[in-house]
Amino acid sequence: MSENRFKTSIGGQALIEGVMMRGPEASSMAVRLPDGTIDVEEKPLKNTSAWYKKTPFIRGTFNMVDSLMLGYKCLMKSAEKSGMDDGEPSKFEEWLAKKSGKPIMSIVSVVALILGLGLAILLFMVLPTVIISFIPPVLLAPTMKSLFEGILKIVIFILYIWLVSRLEDIKRVFMYHGAEHKTIFCYESGEELTAENVRSKSRFHPRCGTSFLLIVLVISILLFSVLTWQNIFLRIFLKLLLLPAVIGVSYEIIKLAGRYDNTLTRIISVPGMLLQRLTTAEPDDSQIEVAIASIIPAIPKEKGADEW
Repeated sequence: MSENRFKTSIGGQALIEGVMMRGPEASSMAVRLPDGTIDVEEKPLKNTSAWYKKTPFIRGTFNMVDSLMLGYKCLMKSAEKSGMDDGEPSKFEEWLAKKSGKPIMSIVSVVALILGLGLAILLFMVLPTVIISFIPPVLLAPTMKSLFEGILKIVIFILYIWLVSRLEDIKRVFMYHGAEHKTIFCYESGEELTAENVRSKSRFHPRCGTSFLLIVLVISILLFSVLTWQNIFLRIFLKLLLLPAVIGVSYEIIKLAGRYDNTLTRIISVPGMLLQRLTTAEPDDSQIEVAIASIIPAIPKEKGADEW
């Protein structure tokens, strides 16, 4: 094992034929272009030292929103660069772009983001509550209702990921996800960033978005267990109101799991690491090359500036 081994704060996201990495000072994305070359785009990060991004339990929501916005922009950009959006726009899309005065991709991105957030709220916050509310109080106490609601959310989440993982295009994204994790592990080990070194690393990382979402679901079961079942509309409203608190607690837990390696953090990481068997896949060397190209610009110039 290398003596230079450490824990980095650099995190990433798989894209369409690419990988995005985010460091303490800059983010970068690398995409495999249709001609086989790798396009790398670097962008400095702003407001990284703002108090609301550093204060425990508050920083979780702000950092998550920031990461979602950056990740989504990179995802849309990677689809364009990789050639996925080379098809001819429909007449409706041309009309919409003309009327709005904005590029088609910008419009599609906004609509897709709104629909995606709406679907997430419907699947994981509204649907389980509505289904469990049909169970009469005489058959199930409120506390048990909350437990079954939480179990149903986790089942829906795992089923959703499993169904998505069956899609061919998503399988390639999950391979890039594996390449991202392996590359971060290689960097943390202090080894040279080569395809050979990266290839030997694990594709399961404790500080992963998949693990974070699972922790969010578990924490929500605990916090939402005290909410009323007398009125399901009030319950759903209160759940939305408490969502920042759920995210804040979950963020601190995932940071703890990523920073330390002990019995407690390993126990916390187990469920998410198991779920990563669905959301990651073993990459090939060409995908590893893209992941390596994406992490290099995200590494700060000052050694140790990204260390936990």
